[in-house]
Amino acid sequence: MSTEEQNSKKELIRQKKLEHQSEAKVVRKIVFIIAIVLFLLIGGLTAGGYFYIQSALKPVDPGNETKKPVEIPIGSSVSGIAEILESSGVIKDARVFKYYVKLKNESGFMAGNYNMNPSMTIPEIIESLKTGRVLQDEVFRMTIPEGKQLSEIAGIIAEKTNSEQADVFNQLNDRAFIDGLRTKYPEVLTEEIFNANVKHPLEGYLFPATYPFYTEQPALEEIVSVMLDKTNAVLAEYSEQMEEQAFTAHKLLTMASLIEEEATEQADRDQIASVFYNRIDTGMPLQTDPTVLYAHGEHKGRVLYEDLEIDSPYNTYQNQGLPPGPIANAGVMSIEAAINPKETNYLYFLATSKGDVLFSETLDEHNQKKAEHITNN
Repeated sequence: MSTEEQNSKKELIRQKKLEHQSEAKVVRKIVFIIAIVLFLLIGGLTAGGYFYIQSALKPVDPGNETKKPVEIPIGSSVSGIAEILESSGVIKDARVFKYYVKLKNESGFMAGNYNMNPSMTIPEIIESLKTGRVLQDEVFRMTIPEGKQLSEIAGIIAEKTNSEQADVFNQLNDRAFIDGLRTKYPEVLTEEIFNANVKHPLEGYLFPATYPFYTEQPALEEIVSVMLDKTNAVLAEYSEQMEEQAFTAHKLLTMASLIEEEATEQADRDQIASVFYNRIDTGMPLQTDPTVLYAHGEHKGRVLYEDLEIDSPYNTYQNQGLPPGPIANAGVMSIEAAINPKETNYLYFLATSKGDVLFSETLDEHNQKKAEHITNN
């Protein structure tokens, strides 16, 4: 190859390099411009989204206290509730409300008829839905303590509504009255409450809590519905576990009621639950005194040997397994223990006069603790 040809080839290579360099510069400029545009676009979208969400979390109209009727049907999901609130003009965006509830881990919303206004904040709306509180002046409160039986609850209701306890108690046991409630709460009030041996169908189903009321003499159905709303909301928290463990509401509330009646303030309810489950698994009778007292229909400080002879399906000294139904209402701690018992080998427990609960794996160990803490007192 001649010198002229070599120089021509070198020049061609140099020209191509210059072209590539020029193209590379153009590409870098285009990429840079696109990156800036994307950055500004993403930044704008982020800022816009931030301000939109911030606005959506604020009251619809801070100065407007006009009451708006809002009906939350039984069984409504969070998405359904959010749509109802948006269509009622109480919140700005159902999706933002739904994600706020999810991120805050809020739950236990109660069905009912509410009076809300556009000036309410999201936390105020959530609190109203959790407590069943409407925007009216509270007339009175009714407190149903844990561990109360249906007859005692009837007395509390009667006192607050200027009624006769016997009348309230009779209505709480009326089949037609209960059937009406079952249409509203089919998942909670199942056919199990009408089992032949169940003494009182609503026993254990009226959740212990403090309830506000906004009329002087609300109808009994309204009072009971508020309590069943709460029961329904609490049980909904454990729906997945109940399905996994083949728990019906009736079975869960029955076990929880035994734990509630046996527990002291200092008691480890999950360990008491383990004793009951271990006894069931080994074929032992539960032998829990509160069931005997429930069978007798009276409260006593001490169960005598003669009391244990009562012929009743509730007598867990004579019958294995759970009694036919709950023997009292149970709080969240007892329900939690019933569905999440501690894993132990305990078969016995003993409550001392100081409120401590002592657990044992064998009868000999149990009798020794009984002699130390009970017999010698």
